[in-house]
Amino acid sequence: MKLKAELETVTLDEPSAVKALAALAQAQRLRIFRALVVAGPDGMTPGVMAEQLASAPSALSFHLKELLHCGLVSSEPRGRHLIYRANIGRMNAVLAYLTEHCCEGRDCGVGVGAAAAC
Repeated sequence: MKLKAELETVTLDEPSAVKALAALAQAQRLRIFRALVVAGPDGMTPGVMAEQLASAPSALSFHLKELLHCGLVSSEPRGRHLIYRANIGRMNAVLAYLTEHCCEGRDCGVGVGAAAAC
């Protein structure tokens, strides 16, 4: 199970942050990612996602490929199925990248603390 690696601290460079943000800038991919975050470490199969999100399997496959490519999602075979999970470490890295220089280093109450509670 890859979950432990997904929770490790990840530091993003600008091109990686742009890739992740671009992937999330599409409504259906954002819905898929949010559903996987809600599912937590158990993840979801494509069939369950397609039903829950009322998405055609071919469209879902396309969007999952994009989320896999930027590292926001991982997949793992389980029996005859693939289980997809949100990569919480990568999500936190994107949030950290966006807030790294927030308020010019002053404590303004903005940070990734809420994400760390996942």
